[in-house]
Amino acid sequence: SKLAALFEHPLYNIPMPEVTDKDKLFVVNPMEKFSLQSSGSDEWVSSSKAEAILPTGKTAYDTYPAWLKFHVGINRYELYPRRDPLMPTLLHDLATMRIVSSVQKSGGTQLKLIMTFPNYGQALFKPMKQSRDQETPMDFFYFSDFERHNAEIAAFHLDRILDFRRIPPVSGRLVNITKEIRDITTDKKLAKTFFISPAGNVCFYGECSYYCSTEHALCGKPDQLEGSVAALLPDKALAKRRSWRSPWRRSYHKSKKAEWELNPNYCAQVRQTPPYDRGHRLLDLIDMTVLDFLMGNMDRHHYETFEKFGNDTFLLHLDNGRGFGKHSHDEMSILAPLQQCCSIKKSTYLRLQLLATRPYLLSELLREALAADPLAPILTEPHLRALDRRLGKVLAAVGRCLAR
Repeated sequence: SKLAALFEHPLYNIPMPEVTDKDKLFVVNPMEKFSLQSSGSDEWVSSSKAEAILPTGKTAYDTYPAWLKFHVGINRYELYPRRDPLMPTLLHDLATMRIVSSVQKSGGTQLKLIMTFPNYGQALFKPMKQSRDQETPMDFFYFSDFERHNAEIAAFHLDRILDFRRIPPVSGRLVNITKEIRDITTDKKLAKTFFISPAGNVCFYGECSYYCSTEHALCGKPDQLEGSVAALLPDKALAKRRSWRSPWRRSYHKSKKAEWELNPNYCAQVRQTPPYDRGHRLLDLIDMTVLDFLMGNMDRHHYETFEKFGNDTFLLHLDNGRGFGKHSHDEMSILAPLQQCCSIKKSTYLRLQLLATRPYLLSELLREALAADPLAPILTEPHLRALDRRLGKVLAAVGRCLAR
């Protein structure tokens, strides 16, 4: 396994700072035992009366389902550890666990569902909108593009290979629209949008501001539909998140340009503005820029952080469905923060150099990672080849900065 060899490499074993209680998103009482006794609500219930060591010799923590262990493991420095023994279990649960409820997620321009499992875990389902080999038309504005389920899956694995680990786990899944959405939904608005197409397939379109209509309906074959299933982050009531507007946000106007596109000294201005005037926030943003350039994602207008950790923490790389739309075009404007600031983390730069060499070629590592997904193949070969080409362009941009 090339992936296993990569994760053994010294660059993937740089020691982490010590994680104290104040660096953890949740401080867990080891006496708390997870209980699946429902109290009439959809919440998990804990019992403080449990013994720290259960009769089986396991600790109370062992009673937690994989999604809860994932939440408990989040800290100031990472969303999940490099060598996470939990990851295969969590991805398997997302792909196979019985769905007990499917409701539409409010907000957004496209249809997304929140799915609930018997162990009270929840996931965000993004349905298949276009086939793997369909490219986004060149005349499309980035804000008119579809969100792609396979881009969400590929983004999670790419983020992990880059050692950012800032995207929640995502798996592909084949869903039965009839049994796993229509028959179990309690969402009346969603329920009204199901119909049988002239071809005899089960379809639905939901309610949203942009792509929710019979013209953009999602149809099964006859009721099987592919989608990405992403582990949800802890509820915002338990772990508040802060949304930050990206300084390199696009104008989202068909003819106006953003200030960063017109001002060559724009980065100097950003460097004087909190939270970019101290710490590693700007460098974290440039990490995100590299990820977005590699997958061709132009739609990064905001990012989030966990409020508990203030400014000294990683950025969450959420909503990656508009990546991997064009393999034949490299959108250099995505790299503007790197090119204008001429800054990058040394550790990121060294890993990018490694991923441009054999036996650690980025395309080969991602191909191996995606081969294990239930919906494989996730990306077509031209998209995988584009990654190596784009990585070369990132390294060239850093080279020009070094020369300057």
